[in-house]
Amino acid sequence: MSNIIKLLPDSVANQIAAGEVIQRPASAVKELLENAIDAGASDITLNIKDAGKTLIQVTDNGSGMSAIDLRMCFERHATSKITKADDLFSIRTLGFRGEAMASIAAIAHVDIKSRPTDDELGSCLRIEGSQVISQEPCTCAAGTTIQVKNLFFNVPARRNFLKSHTAETRHIVEEFSRVAIIHPEIAFHFIHNSKTVYQLYKGSLKQRIVALFGKVYDQRLLPVEQKTDILSITGFIVKPEFSKKTRGEQYFFVNERFIKHAYLNHAVTNAFSELLPGDAFPSYFININLDPAEIDVNIHPTKTEINFKDAKYVYAVLHAAVRQSVGMHNLTPTIDFDVDPTVEAALQNPSTGIVKQPHISINPDYNPFHESNTSSKPTYRPDKPSATDRQWEKLFDRPVKKVEQDSEMPEKISADEDHHPLLFFQVQKKYIACNVRSGLMLIHQQKAHERILYEQFVDQMKGQRLGSQQQLFPFDLHFSPEDTSILAELNELLQQMGFDLEPFGKNRFVVKGIPADLQDQNIDESLERIIEEYKKQSQEVGMDKTIRLAKAMASQLSVKPGKTLSNEEMADLFDRLFACKIPEQAPDGSKIIGIVTSETLESFLRS
Repeated sequence: MSNIIKLLPDSVANQIAAGEVIQRPASAVKELLENAIDAGASDITLNIKDAGKTLIQVTDNGSGMSAIDLRMCFERHATSKITKADDLFSIRTLGFRGEAMASIAAIAHVDIKSRPTDDELGSCLRIEGSQVISQEPCTCAAGTTIQVKNLFFNVPARRNFLKSHTAETRHIVEEFSRVAIIHPEIAFHFIHNSKTVYQLYKGSLKQRIVALFGKVYDQRLLPVEQKTDILSITGFIVKPEFSKKTRGEQYFFVNERFIKHAYLNHAVTNAFSELLPGDAFPSYFININLDPAEIDVNIHPTKTEINFKDAKYVYAVLHAAVRQSVGMHNLTPTIDFDVDPTVEAALQNPSTGIVKQPHISINPDYNPFHESNTSSKPTYRPDKPSATDRQWEKLFDRPVKKVEQDSEMPEKISADEDHHPLLFFQVQKKYIACNVRSGLMLIHQQKAHERILYEQFVDQMKGQRLGSQQQLFPFDLHFSPEDTSILAELNELLQQMGFDLEPFGKNRFVVKGIPADLQDQNIDESLERIIEEYKKQSQEVGMDKTIRLAKAMASQLSVKPGKTLSNEEMADLFDRLFACKIPEQAPDGSKIIGIVTSETLESFLRS
């Protein structure tokens, strides 16, 4: 039998490794920015074109590399950060795996120039698909400039899976923000298609947050600080009254490395308990410093996930730090024991100055159903109900709307054989119950409304543009950079739905018009919820942007559990639901309708 197992060529192995490390242009941006920081740069410029698909260029004034180091940095598992296995537990640098540069070179055209500060000449290297094209001395500034062109040029399938320019730019802005936030001591310049996106100067952490997210944050931030023998916590939380309906501004850093950690997020959220609405999320910018031996950063190729030796201890300290910050700034409710002097004066007898106890007069024989209130008690006669006993019917004098049987209504839910009208009532302010031929129908009111709105929005976005309720006094709203890019991406579709949004400065929009359905709602919260729902929908691969937005808006604008509906509203919801193409199923695929059969009802009574 012939041997069939062979070693992969280096070019193929590098492309496979690149699939783990470089998933999109933003991944390359992250690795290049982190390398510049590890090189000790104090000034970094990021320049991209066409959302990084055509060009990603990073220029820094760091330590630079010699000609040999420049060539070696593109070899797999070549790094200056570690030399032995024990070094993995004392890592302070952002990069250490020695895979990023090799992965980038495997799937792009790379030009790099670098010169150490003490050298007169630098070195220029050109690589295409892991193949070295040329290397020669050159004149260049101290530091390093790297250009990554035509990303995924030799992996067309990966390139075809990239999203639109707007979506990919949004990911790059997010990666840039994650790096820039925690390094306020470094100046950053971000350019996209020859236009400056951010010009960030050196300063404090608070100044950096304000520069990235807007001046409104200057008055919204509360400092968080805690230090123990094992770790120290520094950063800022956002006042709960400025919480948002999206998760955008939640940044955790461990030893100045951005991480995602659901357990730590729960610690912060729990510290805000009773201060945030149920559908709001806290915003925070928190860095945790501790001994690298207490964490494991080598569990994920992108290094955004880590393990703690004692996660419960970190949770407890973080929770206490956030709770202390909330308490120090008097955000928790307090009881005021001071009595208003005017109240005291009103209770005193003017002649004696003695406080009078309030007295309440009641009539124990009062009956609200008597036409004239008398002191005599009505006599209860079970054998002969009086007119007074029947006056409870006046409380329900609103006639129940009759829903005529529609020709397209399924047979099993039509009116019964005796032509009794459909009667509606709410159950737990969540379900609509009504009598049908086969028994008792239960309708989930929110899911039913979502189905109605979803089909309506899809038809509208594919048809003519809806009119907009123009605002007499336009107002502006502030969003995070990521949410701003989402609104820019969806602006045309939102206009078809009745929104009239116009960009106004960095991360701001002027609201000139809104859909009629939103006239009584908080517009910024509504848009935030739509954005958050849109983000959730984006996790479904291959879903059309129109469908995602229709689902997001239907979820946001639908009637929620806990809302009391009138008989007319329930009947109208019923009619509109069964006029839909798929009345039985919500946009997310869940069930809307359930029927308790007559046999089941009878079995309940017999049991």
